[in-house]
Amino acid sequence: MGAIKLGVLGLGRAFTLMVPTFRGDPRVQLVAAFDPREGARTAFADTFGGTAHASAEAVCADPAVEWVYVATPHQIHVDHVLLAARHGKHVLVEKPLALSLDDCSRMIDACEAAGTQLIVGHSHSFNAPVLLAHELIASGRWGAVRLVHAMQYTDFLYRPRRPEELDTALGGGVAFSQAAHQMDVLRLLAGGEVTSVRAFTGRWDPARPTEGAYTALLGFASGAVANATYNGYGHYDTDALMDGVGEMGRPKSPDTHRQTRARLRAVTDEAAEAALKAERNFGGSLYVPPSADAPDACQHFGPVLVSCERGDLRLTPRGVLVFDDTGSHFVPAQVPTVPRAEVIDELWAVGREGRTPMHGGRWSRATVAVCLALLESARTGADIMPSHQVPLPD
Repeated sequence: MGAIKLGVLGLGRAFTLMVPTFRGDPRVQLVAAFDPREGARTAFADTFGGTAHASAEAVCADPAVEWVYVATPHQIHVDHVLLAARHGKHVLVEKPLALSLDDCSRMIDACEAAGTQLIVGHSHSFNAPVLLAHELIASGRWGAVRLVHAMQYTDFLYRPRRPEELDTALGGGVAFSQAAHQMDVLRLLAGGEVTSVRAFTGRWDPARPTEGAYTALLGFASGAVANATYNGYGHYDTDALMDGVGEMGRPKSPDTHRQTRARLRAVTDEAAEAALKAERNFGGSLYVPPSADAPDACQHFGPVLVSCERGDLRLTPRGVLVFDDTGSHFVPAQVPTVPRAEVIDELWAVGREGRTPMHGGRWSRATVAVCLALLESARTGADIMPSHQVPLPD
């Protein structure tokens, strides 16, 4: 079986984070791409040897393309997934699947009608320690999950942003970009089906008018409860609790958040900020190619602690630390030699082995429903019962 041939829509931030994966994993070959930035298209052709097309339509119509990787801004995921389905292409789409449940359903229905597969990722629920914890829980050795605690403090809101990334209606803020990670992780560990959400959100900086923080209590059909906190205004960095390993699985300076704020203060206006973001992404003048060295730790999304009936599981960047009646012991995760190889594991399993995706359309629509419930609960002050929930995938 040959490499899966991918066509890419969008060569921005999401694609930039996947470049090490695509360059290092022989199971995929990038054969086509479109991005409105000419420099990014040129860099794609030079780096990957694929065809730089003049439109998204041309990528989806390209007979060399088997799967379309949709890495465009959140609000146009739906248009590009529908376009790929019309051309009979399988789709790997970045999280969140969409910004509304109706759009999620349209995407799922279109792919099913076309007979094509739909995988949603990268989300941090693909991370090796999360998948390992999921396996340990499924073994039944420590009984049922009763409580999950997740916390993440980052500089998210002060990284360079386009204007729409600070507009919640257009998918801006932490509820779509960051809760989509955290809720996916919690659902995978606590049983999948969320029955209630009670949340509070924070809009603390008038110059960045969207949600920058939240805390939420989730009830699950399994009987488990999870509490999740995210602070994208963080001066504190929870990577200090992750052995100094950053979200991307590499050592991180404790001065990172201060540096992020300092760079933003030097930006003069919205246009300059958007330009700074573009230039730091793939094909931009400030783009720095990723290190070719294999990481010695896994990617993560902050501290996560799972309390089961007979033990606690603490996720770390290198595995799972188990505390039970015998004491404590460490179960190592296999650190991928290629970052985010777990995404390609699922892509290969579906595309070449005919398996059902774990992160399929219905699973990811349920995560979007939880993110929307988070926003609605914060707005109304009520417990919200999210719709479209599904159990854990096999």
